[in-house]
Amino acid sequence: MKTLFDEEETIDFKPLAEKMRPATLDDFFGQEEIVGENSPIRKMIETDTISSMIFWGPPGVGKTTLAKIIAKTTNSSFHELSAVTSGVKEIKELMDISKYNKSQGKKTIVFVDEIHRFNKAQQDAFLPFVENGNIILIGATTENPSFEVNSALLSRTKVYVLRSLTEEEIVGILKRALEKNEDYKKVEVEEDILYQIAGMSNGDARTALNTLENVINLEKPKKGKKQITSTSLEKALQSKTFLYDKKGEEHYNLISALHKSMRNSDPDAALYYLARMLEAGEDPLYVARRLVRFASEDIGLANTNALTQAVAAYQAAHFNGMPECNVNLAQAVVYLSISPKSNALYTAYGKAKSDAIKTAQEKVPLHLRNAVTKLDSELGYGEGYQYAHDFDDKVTNMTCLPESIKDHKYYYPTNSGSEKKVREVMKNIEAMKRKKG
Repeated sequence: MKTLFDEEETIDFKPLAEKMRPATLDDFFGQEEIVGENSPIRKMIETDTISSMIFWGPPGVGKTTLAKIIAKTTNSSFHELSAVTSGVKEIKELMDISKYNKSQGKKTIVFVDEIHRFNKAQQDAFLPFVENGNIILIGATTENPSFEVNSALLSRTKVYVLRSLTEEEIVGILKRALEKNEDYKKVEVEEDILYQIAGMSNGDARTALNTLENVINLEKPKKGKKQITSTSLEKALQSKTFLYDKKGEEHYNLISALHKSMRNSDPDAALYYLARMLEAGEDPLYVARRLVRFASEDIGLANTNALTQAVAAYQAAHFNGMPECNVNLAQAVVYLSISPKSNALYTAYGKAKSDAIKTAQEKVPLHLRNAVTKLDSELGYGEGYQYAHDFDDKVTNMTCLPESIKDHKYYYPTNSGSEKKVREVMKNIEAMKRKKG
């Protein structure tokens, strides 16, 4: 007699994310770079030449799924270890199993989730068995393996980087779940709801599937059907969903509002628009890239630390991800908002770009060219060049622009912040050049 704990009786209680786990590469969404046609992993599977590897990427992008597909497709003995619950003893017991499998002509794939959590002794326990071919090690990590996996083990594996899934890929996964799950045949979900779920998942398919499952489970059927709406989503999340479409107008409206609030030295408004974007599911790295641009476009040399702060915020967002990086980005947004402003660099580059396009056929002045060959010297390359270090003040009166635009100027420092000092330095340089006549 079957009990409540028999697999056949409990299979329906698996989370949707587990039910929808792809069993073949053809059902696998995303990561075309490594599993698509003519990709490295697909070729290894097709030729049954799997080698030890590490999958590095954020949660919910398919690391565990891919390992299981590899094991199933290559007909290998598959064993999964957890860095949280497994110690050296468990590893050695598994190695004994692998020796027996090898004697029977069968491969053993050992999948280690969160391999970065294994200490050095645990990682070292794998080394001899990876070297002699007893096991094929597949590790998964959300941390940079260069820092978290010891060098001896890392040198014996190939690292594959798995990226966050795109909204389109996650929507495809959600649609597949709705189509393949018999329980959802009477569920109606508009596509924009799927995109809202995908947008809030931050590239994590597991999160998206869990959200979809919760929304459907909480919705009461009407006339035998469940109609999933924005209201359904709000109830399931116990919070109001944001009017936001990363591809639509609101995306550009909000980033514009953030940019202009910082430009107007309004940290409160800037923080508000930052929160609107992040809480609606915007990619924090997209926001961070915009801050890096802003630091040079709207501040520049008025505060030379602005770019440093922005780049540091980008790195922090990359390391932490959401939601931890929200305060890193908030720090940068406030810092950039209260910094002195100058668009002198932005304007200067625009003018230089215009001249560069108009004078694209202009030759570099002879005195600025390197005389690499005898012919170069005969043609006058380098003739008349003045080496600044030969002068006490390290300044010459040499003209560096092409003749047709030799008097053009692009960068005009403002009196804002540190750029006021830059302006004085440039005035002194110009005075020294004029004196040398």
